This record gives sequence, C-alpha cells and structure tokens, in this order.
Amino acid sequence: MLQQRTLKSISRAVGVGLHSGQRVELTLRPAPPDTGIVFRRVDLPEPVEIPMEAEFVTDTRLASTISRGGAKVQTVEHIMSACCGLGLDNLYIDITADEVPILDGSASSFVFLLQSAGIALQKAPRRFIKVIKPVEVREGEGANEKWARLEPYHGFKLAFEIDFDHRVVNSTGQRVEFDMGSGSYSKDIARARTFGFTKEVEYMRSKGLALGGGLDNAIVMDDTKVLNTEGLRYDDEFVKHKILDAIGDLYIIGKPLLAAYTAFRSGHALNNKLLRELLAQRDAYEIVTFDNEADAPRGFAEVARAW
Repeated sequence: MLQQRTLKSISRAVGVGLHSGQRVELTLRPAPPDTGIVFRRVDLPEPVEIPMEAEFVTDTRLASTISRGGAKVQTVEHIMSACCGLGLDNLYIDITADEVPILDGSASSFVFLLQSAGIALQKAPRRFIKVIKPVEVREGEGANEKWARLEPYHGFKLAFEIDFDHRVVNSTGQRVEFDMGSGSYSKDIARARTFGFTKEVEYMRSKGLALGGGLDNAIVMDDTKVLNTEGLRYDDEFVKHKILDAIGDLYIIGKPLLAAYTAFRSGHALNNKLLRELLAQRDAYEIVTFDNEADAPRGFAEVARAW
C-alpha cells in the first residue's frame, strides 16, 4: 500500500514576512492520518485552524492567502510546494503572524526544515485526486491572454511558459517542463527564488507591501541586469520559480494531484480558479489509492531521505 506521510519530529524556523516585514515563528508538527496540511494561527486569543482546501483561498494578489473565521495566512505557496515535493500528506503548521516567513525566497529552506524532521510513513493509504477529463481556465485576449489546464496523466508533471518583456528574463529560458516522478524536485526546482523589478518594489513599498523583501530573499532586477551579486541559481530560474509556485498553489486542493498541468502566464489567481473549476466538474476527477506500490506512478513510492 502507498502510505500517507507526516513528520517524525518537530521542526522550527524564524523569519520575516515578505510583504508585512513582520517577525514570524513557524513550527512544523506531525499530524495524524487524514488530517491534511493545516495552518494554525497560534498567536490569536483563540487559535484558528485553516485546512488546505481551495475554498479557503481568499486573496491571490502577489501570493496565495488562506482565511477562515477572520484569521488569515499569506504567502503559503512556497511551503506548500515543499510539502508537495516531499510527498507530505499530514502536517500542522503553527504560525505566530499572518504571513509565512519568506526565508531565502525559494522553497529550499522549507525542504531542509521538513527533511531535518524526517518523513514518517503512516498506516493509511495516500489518497490522490486523479484527473480523468481535461479542465481549462482562460483569461484575457491577445497580448493579455493567460491560461492553465489539467489533463489526465499517470503521475504529476508540469509545463509552464512565461512571457516577460525584459532584457534579463529574455536571455534565460522562459519555458520549462518538470515531472514530479523524477525525484529531483529538491535539486531542480526548490531553489528557484521569487523575483521582482526595482520599479515594482518601490511601488509596492509605497503601498505597504514587500516590506520584508531584499536581495537576500529575492532576485531583484533593474532595467538591464540582476542586482544580486551571486547571480542566478539556475539558467532558467525565473520560469522555474513559477513552476515552484504552481506546485504549491495546486497542492492547496488538499490531496496530491495525478495530472498534467500546462500553463501560459498563469499565476496564483488563475491556479486557484483552475482548482475550483476542477472541483466543480465532479465527472472530471476521482479519488484513488494504490494498494500495490508497483501500480503507483514512477517515483511516488520513494520517501525523501532525512537530513
């Protein structure tokens, strides 16, 4: 049987929120089978639990924000990407502010935290959402067109294309494909950082956003060059970060997907819209388990090693 997974022990981190600039403590705790991934705002007078479900996404401007009962958690996509990349099903994420710490701007720090705690197998079958009929969402026309699609696939693979008219981005790859069954998420995707342009950063800060952003947790560009002295981590780091975001956005559905995801200029809003469209079409998916690990997609039975 392909089993559910949680952590073996507790792991903690302290950082600042990308947009709020607030100091925040994060504690990652094991959770029982069938719990899912649940954020807990433990700083509130009455702690509020927010489970990972598409309907709890209430804001997709600049990041994915989940809300419940007046409590919210912003910028969940990077840690959710790491959870998906390592195949974690059940986890409590205790948080002391309304935004996940940005750490280094990628998912690699979260991968390290999770692997440091170790991955434990649980006596319950992993449940997957298997896409059995194509589902697509589109917005805009012409130069403003963007779209995202899910199609049947025995596994989970993603293809993403960006279209930035910028000298630096144009010199890198703007399309990438990645198959989660390759087992190379930590090496090939997780280290890709969020990015922005100096003009955008100045504008956002004037609006009280990006207060915690800087060269230590984002790729920052002016009109002609990358300002980070160390340069890029991947030749195609920009589009790889969009893949990283998409993996996290899609994992908010609450279970791992068996599907092929393809997108052009998609973002947090369209990714969530795609999830809601899938769930609205009850004949487009089914919930499946694998009694025999050999029947599972390639790479899905392996458990990430502990660090």
